[in-house]
Amino acid sequence: MSRTAAIPGPPRARAHPGVLRRALRREATRLRQPRHLAAALLLGFAAGIGFATLYARGELGGADARAYWAAVRIWLNGGDPYHPTGPFMPYVYAPWLLPAFVPWALLPWDVAWFVWRAANLVLLAWSIGWAYRLRPFATAIAILVLGPSFLANLDTGNINLFIVLMLWAAQFTAPRTAGFLWAIATALKWLPIVFLPLLAPRGRAWGVGFLAVAGILTLLTLDATLVQLQVLFAFPRPVRIDYLVYAWALVPWLWRDRDPARLVRPATLAAWGRGWLADARRPAALGARLRRAFGLPHAPGTAEGRA
Repeated sequence: MSRTAAIPGPPRARAHPGVLRRALRREATRLRQPRHLAAALLLGFAAGIGFATLYARGELGGADARAYWAAVRIWLNGGDPYHPTGPFMPYVYAPWLLPAFVPWALLPWDVAWFVWRAANLVLLAWSIGWAYRLRPFATAIAILVLGPSFLANLDTGNINLFIVLMLWAAQFTAPRTAGFLWAIATALKWLPIVFLPLLAPRGRAWGVGFLAVAGILTLLTLDATLVQLQVLFAFPRPVRIDYLVYAWALVPWLWRDRDPARLVRPATLAAWGRGWLADARRPAALGARLRRAFGLPHAPGTAEGRA
């Protein structure tokens, strides 16, 4: 026998077929269940409609992403990104955030648009996969309801979807990173401020701290910020379905709860309100509640601090 024949093959290579077969059998078993089969069919239907719509739009899409791309190039050439010349919409975000777009905006437009949309699709697919593993049928219904808003953002390239996925990531990362992601999302668009409770307590504290830094940067660029606000409020904004995509940011919080329906029950809301009202009459109790909410240490001399 030759020495070559005596060397066994790598065990990992032999294990792959078995792992794949087990995964396929497990998935096939799940699909025999009516709810899993219905979920898979709904997701397939939504994905088919979505890809067909994006393909039909072709080069007509990307108006919002093109505005970010052009704004950076105009700014780098000494121009005013808030009053662009040519077939571009104005940039309407904080001036100190422009450098964050520079590495992407230096790409040629065709490449930049492909990278932007591909990144959106990959991250969205990851979030859908995570949600599907926990609650398949609920995920399929959510995708079906929010599908038009997903398509609207994927078509225009609006940054909404990136912001939502930043809020997703903030619910899975360390407190400092979570706070940073939430603060940047809030600096881009004000709506994410309402998602602060989704973060872990220490993440909320870091988020408020980073948002304070964003406020300082806004003051340092106040002249440009005033121009930004003028453009923002003067820009016509019809009713848009793309903002419905922010509901997707609630999924990690809801899907990990064993009984998410309790969050909207009148009894739960009444108990929460009574607790806040009772603590509001006692400054020490209110302070303790706020410290718990932000993961801060208890004040010395209190019952919690002595424990």
